[in-house]
Amino acid sequence: MNYLLSEIARIVGGEHRGCDLRVKEVVTDSRGVLSSDDVIFVAINGKHHDGHDFIPAMVARGVKAFIVEREVDMPAEGVGVVVVASAIVALQRLAAHHRRDFRGRVVAITGSNGKTIVKEWASRSMPDTVRSFASPKSYNSQLGVALSLLMLDGTEEVAFIEAGISEPGEMERLEAMIRPDIVVVTSIGDAHSANFKSERQKIEEKLLLARRAHTIIYSSEYQSLAEAVEELYGDRELIDSSIESVEDELELSDALSVDALHVSALMRRLGYGVDDAVFSANVAMRLELKEGVDDSMIIDDTYNSDINSVAVALNALYVQSMGRRRVAVISDIRQSGIPSEELYGRVAVAVKKAAVDHLIGVGETISSFAHLFPRGSSFYLSTDELIENFDRERWAKSVILVKGSRDSRFERLTRLLERRTHTTTLEVDLAAMKKNLNYFRQHLPQHHPIVAMVKAGSYGTGDVDVARMLQHEGVRYLAVAFADEGVTLRKKGITMPIVVLNADQDSFDMMIAHDLEPEIYSFHSLDAFRRAVHHAHREAYPIHIKLDTGMHRLGFVDDEIDLLGRAIHLDTTLRVASIFSHLSSADVVEEDDFTRKQIAAFDYMSQQLTEWLDYKPLRHIANSAAIVRFKEAYFDMCRLGLGLYGFGFEHNDSLIPVATLSTRIVQIKNLAAGESIGYGRAARTEHETVTATIPVGYADGLDRHLGNGRWEVIVGGKRAPIIGRVCMDSAMIDITGIAGVEVGDTVTIFGPEAGNTLEDMARVLDTISYEIMTSISARVKRIYAER
Repeated sequence: MNYLLSEIARIVGGEHRGCDLRVKEVVTDSRGVLSSDDVIFVAINGKHHDGHDFIPAMVARGVKAFIVEREVDMPAEGVGVVVVASAIVALQRLAAHHRRDFRGRVVAITGSNGKTIVKEWASRSMPDTVRSFASPKSYNSQLGVALSLLMLDGTEEVAFIEAGISEPGEMERLEAMIRPDIVVVTSIGDAHSANFKSERQKIEEKLLLARRAHTIIYSSEYQSLAEAVEELYGDRELIDSSIESVEDELELSDALSVDALHVSALMRRLGYGVDDAVFSANVAMRLELKEGVDDSMIIDDTYNSDINSVAVALNALYVQSMGRRRVAVISDIRQSGIPSEELYGRVAVAVKKAAVDHLIGVGETISSFAHLFPRGSSFYLSTDELIENFDRERWAKSVILVKGSRDSRFERLTRLLERRTHTTTLEVDLAAMKKNLNYFRQHLPQHHPIVAMVKAGSYGTGDVDVARMLQHEGVRYLAVAFADEGVTLRKKGITMPIVVLNADQDSFDMMIAHDLEPEIYSFHSLDAFRRAVHHAHREAYPIHIKLDTGMHRLGFVDDEIDLLGRAIHLDTTLRVASIFSHLSSADVVEEDDFTRKQIAAFDYMSQQLTEWLDYKPLRHIANSAAIVRFKEAYFDMCRLGLGLYGFGFEHNDSLIPVATLSTRIVQIKNLAAGESIGYGRAARTEHETVTATIPVGYADGLDRHLGNGRWEVIVGGKRAPIIGRVCMDSAMIDITGIAGVEVGDTVTIFGPEAGNTLEDMARVLDTISYEIMTSISARVKRIYAER
């Protein structure tokens, strides 16, 4: 994009004031501003954040152009603003205008599942000589689509735009921006069904995307979708991918095969054929965060390299670094359609904007343009050459972006950099966690403070990376169980307030040294912490008072409130940051009367205590379940625990489980009838059996009670029972009848698939999902996915 502010005001129906600046880049998240040059900051007043609050900080960083919804004080010369009624509507109007000026073909991809993989496969299947654009990652929302369209520079021949909706009315706004020529509808399933009255309503809403398109690609595998397409758009060019591409031989799982057929049909319709099509299940569609050697962190974005995705990945590097050294490893960029000098000039600008401390370029082409990059950058002609010169000290205490094309084979580099090499991994979807956070925020008043529970390593998902995301998302407090957990977060750069829920006297000095705030639940702990603060020569140190309203675990009881008030009255050493209590049964419908009694008791007790103070502490009692079920429990702040991770709420389609435990097959055996398997010969084959050994056992968190057929893993989309006893470091599974299984294939222990979820496993073990998640061993490698 390239507009004057006066032009933007005219396009969006706003009022231009101040300087008439030229802008080329839109930013809506103040934390992602890499450079102030040619940037316009759009101050969106959302449910969770008000962008206007960040304008002074943006001005201080040199940003001079803004779209705002109200009068704001601009404390700098040379600033220009466009005042509008709604910033998000203005952004969408600007995107729609920018799209109308685009002369290439626009392909829009929608559906319940498979949108991102179809978009990625299609964009990477384009010929090298054709310039194309694909919306970054999962930029498919009302905001994401607008930002994607504004990235078009007008020279592309084809643009692939992903469009996702979750409620009626959204697709009409997306269609007005995208105005696609071709629409691909990938699937119709249960995802995001909660806000639609019926499957038909959801289908019709998605098909609004095609109202001005001349071609619709779909699959008759989804009968209700096919019927609606033919009924509503019978006068258009309709392509049934299951028929058009039936001759394609695709050795993929069933779901991926459907996606590949969509891509085949699309590439044929665009006129490029399928000879060079990319149908790789290894194509990464999101950034992965991994722990690296020597206190480093890896942002793995391999198998994907174009100028827009490079900019997105560098932005992730900037945000995740939090003051640490930034290293970027970038390979040659294929299939850009841009002259090489212009392309790498743009990469060099993006590297500079991201304040990269050390760039490492890999490939003959990027190396030939080394003069465009900052002094001190390193260049290697191949990944082999880089690995041959691998020096661990170069990577220590850094955040490392690994960004490469498929043929760069950067996975070899990431293996060298990873701290843990265990084949078994727990993948934590941070994008899903954000969606869960926003689901609970939708129930709360605008900008309502939240305490996020990250104790026990964020319920087993890992501590620092989850905490870093929550800090970025504007959560008010983090809560840990013990001081050691809080110290770890501080050492990793987490600066937001942290509450320690099981604060003991021996850890008070360490807590004060790291600005950790204790839960105070007894007069003994109150007196001991006051002495520690006094000894440290601190004043007004924040504490959090715990009240016992019926849980009977920790906390001051009703009879102690008056004495507690006298103890903290006019105390200058301590300051009560919050008063809180714990609901025991907010998720148990049969105990709702007891829950309401707890809420009433807390209201009374906390008010009595507050009357002793000349300030107002925050009051909070609502947990995840209470946020959804008890509005009267909101008070001044709410605590979000297991619900943040997508667990603990059965039959709630709005929550997404964030963790997937998986491993790989290390050996396959063909056994005759009558053979025994595992310790104690607990399993005997009744017929010829094919088994696979997987390197995960009870030392990794795979409970021994899941053996002997009590639990089924997923292999190639099929279920395979655990056969015999679970060993300490391995287990055996029965893959008889599952065709095409090979050593190295992925095995999902638990994940989002029905019948294979963590909640399903908890029912088998007669326990709760908390116990399983917190039992996943520290030796299991955590991978953090950031869409």
